[in-house]
Amino acid sequence: MVERKGIVTFQGSPLTLLGEEPALGMPAPEFQALDVELKPVGLGSFKGKICVLCSVPSLDTPVCDMETRRFNQEAVNLGQDVEVVVVSMDLPFAQRRWCAGAGVDRVRTVSDHRDASFGLAYGTLIKELRLLTRAVFVVDRNGVLTYSQWVKEITKEPDYEEVLEAIERIR
Repeated sequence: MVERKGIVTFQGSPLTLLGEEPALGMPAPEFQALDVELKPVGLGSFKGKICVLCSVPSLDTPVCDMETRRFNQEAVNLGQDVEVVVVSMDLPFAQRRWCAGAGVDRVRTVSDHRDASFGLAYGTLIKELRLLTRAVFVVDRNGVLTYSQWVKEITKEPDYEEVLEAIERIR
């Protein structure tokens, strides 16, 4: 298993990420997660669409809450050809409850709790916490990874404008 250090911190303390960082310009890695209905979801589920994959530690934290709500607002303006997917280790039941309470209806949440398939495929699994680090990936309609953003300090939000610009570049 590939271990990467010095990529992210939690409250200033360095963490170890498991899995390789996916290469830009190459096919985005496939993964297998569960949606809120306990149905399998993978990258292939969004074939033909621009897919924004947001890796977050937990929806039950303030920063993940803000990030997911912000992407939910942005998704309304992005149109039906862009799918925003938030991936966390939260159980599908907790994701469904959180989305209902937060009024999040445009972003899809998926759970990586079972196999850490997404975390290992995208290199976002935190060894010390068995949570996902904060990162954003943009995949074009052909399944090619065109953008990645690793948020250095996981208690910080991503650069939303940079993500939106990355989406616009491939429209």
